[in-house]
Amino acid sequence: QVQLVESGGGLVQAGGSLRLSCAASGRTFSSYSMGWFRQPPGKEREFVAAISWTGGSTRYTDAVKGRFTISRDNARNTEYLQMNSLKPEDTAVYYCAASHFGGIQYDTRAYDYWGQGTQVTVSS
Repeated sequence: QVQLVESGGGLVQAGGSLRLSCAASGRTFSSYSMGWFRQPPGKEREFVAAISWTGGSTRYTDAVKGRFTISRDNARNTEYLQMNSLKPEDTAVYYCAASHFGGIQYDTRAYDYWGQGTQVTVSS
């Protein structure tokens, strides 16, 4: 089974920064688009950011535009989410995902592989 593993989460004060990483194993993901989703306690999983398989296109939910940056290193089979100016409302479990469609995808149903999630907690 192909696996995605997130890392880099933790506890940070409001205004701080974190960089999440998502490492893929068992498959080369160069042809897959990649995304980040998050799920606050008691809420549905929501789209955060996505990047095309070439890395040439990126998209963000309005809540994180200007603060978060998604990137990928296909040679390392790794996806990143740089999170700056963090706010308490960013607190959630963050999940990375891969889609065989290759282009930008916004819906969870378009993604084939998911990581187990990493907790991000932002204190005020």
